[in-house]
Amino acid sequence: MFSNILFANVTTNILLTLATVVVLVVIFLLSRLLDKKADVKFKAFLVGLAYFISFLALVASAGFLLWLWNFDLETYFTAIFSGFTDTLENSIGLLVTSALIIFIALFILKVIKLSVSRVGTKQSPSQKRKKTIAKLLMSLSKYGIWLITLLIVLAIWGVNVGPALAGLGIAGLVIGLGAQKFINDLINGLFIIFEQHYDVGDVIETNGFIGEVVDIGLKTTKIKNWKGELKILANGDITDVVNRSRFQSLAIIDFGVAYDSDLDKVVEVLKENLPKLKSMLPEITEDPQILGVTELANSSINYRVIVRTLNNQHFNVERVGRAFIKKTLEENGIEIPFPQVVVHQAK
Repeated sequence: MFSNILFANVTTNILLTLATVVVLVVIFLLSRLLDKKADVKFKAFLVGLAYFISFLALVASAGFLLWLWNFDLETYFTAIFSGFTDTLENSIGLLVTSALIIFIALFILKVIKLSVSRVGTKQSPSQKRKKTIAKLLMSLSKYGIWLITLLIVLAIWGVNVGPALAGLGIAGLVIGLGAQKFINDLINGLFIIFEQHYDVGDVIETNGFIGEVVDIGLKTTKIKNWKGELKILANGDITDVVNRSRFQSLAIIDFGVAYDSDLDKVVEVLKENLPKLKSMLPEITEDPQILGVTELANSSINYRVIVRTLNNQHFNVERVGRAFIKKTLEENGIEIPFPQVVVHQAK
C-alpha cells in the first residue's frame, strides 16, 4: 500500500515537472514571436516586458520544482549566505583594491582618449599625420593598459603572474609560427604608418578601389569611396598604392572644334576667358592653360586645357570647365561639331 502511494506521488511529481517545462517552453516561444511581430514603435518596451516575464516564470518554476521534490531551500540558502558572508569579510580589502586598480585604468584610458581627440584639430600640414599616429597610439594603449590591469589584479588575488608571463611568451612564439599571415599584416602596417605611405584622410587607389582612408590599424586599413562603400583591406594585401593626396591635382579638359574654325581665334578666345574660370572656382590654384591642338580627329580638331587645383578637387573643376568652355565658344561663334561622315560619290 505504501509503495503504491509513493509511486503515485513520484508519478504526479514527474507529470508536474513536465508540465512546468512545457509552460516555460511556451513562454519562451511566445516571447520570441513577440520579438518578431511587435510594432517598431513599442518593440523595445514589449520585448523588455516579455523577457522580464520570462525571467520571473523561470525563477518561479525553479522554486516550484525544488519545493515539489522536497528540496530544503532554507538550509541551502542559509549555507550559501553564511559562506558568502565569510568570503566577503575576508576579501573586502582585495575587492576594494581591485576596484581601485580598474578605476585608475579607466581614468587613464579616458585621459588618453580625450588627448587623442584633440590631436589634429588645428589646421596644419601635418594634421593627417598626427591623427594617424594618435589612432595607433590609442589602439596600443587600450590593449596594453587592460593587459597590465589584468596582471595586477591577478597578483593582488595571490595568483603567480610569473608563469603567466612566461606562458604568454611561449604562446606568442607558437602563434607567430602558426599565424604568418597575421604577422605579415602587422609588419606591413608598421611600415605603412612609419614610412607614411598614406595617412587618415588621404585619398588612395589600391586593388582597383579608390576612396578616402578613414582608419589605419596595425592589421587592416579602412577605405570609404564617394558612394559611401567601406572596404576593409588587410595591410599585407596592400602592395601597390596610388596616393592622390600628396600633391596638387591636375584637371584635364579635352574638347573639339569644327575643321573650318579659325585655330588662332580659338586659342585667343580661350586665353582671354579662361582666367574667369579661376575666379569662379576657389579650388583652382593657377590660371588655366590651353596646350593647343592634341588630335586631328574624324569630325573635329581637338584641344586640351589643363588646370591646377587643390588636392583631389579636379573632378568638379573638369565638370564646370567643360560647361564654361562650351558656353564661351558658342558666344564667340566657334562651333563644337557632332560626329560627321563625308560621302564622296564616284563619277
